[in-house]
Amino acid sequence: MRAWLVSLAVAASSVAWSQDSLKTDPGKYTLEQENERVRVLRYHDQPGDKTSMHAHPDFVLYALAPFKRRLTFPDGKTMVREFKAGDVVLMSAQKHIGENVGTTDTEVLLVELKEPSKK
Repeated sequence: MRAWLVSLAVAASSVAWSQDSLKTDPGKYTLEQENERVRVLRYHDQPGDKTSMHAHPDFVLYALAPFKRRLTFPDGKTMVREFKAGDVVLMSAQKHIGENVGTTDTEVLLVELKEPSKK
């Protein structure tokens, strides 16, 4: 799994909030909670659904149900991942298009980490 996280870090480019998932895919992402340190999003889609290119800062993914996705990164590289219900994965900041290539709905919670405020 460590190699997978490293490959995500290499594929990641700077996160631009202009590619905020709540704006690019409002029908799939909903805001659950937000404060100065984190933003909690719920994501849901169905088999065959695909997102627009969007960005996430560093985040934690919690799978509420099993699913299979293909991620396409800005450089054209792709990665297919399968998750089981209850999986928790730390993810590096990244831009991607996500596509549900499985036979089940995708249902996850994402906890996006915000930059610490400088005092």
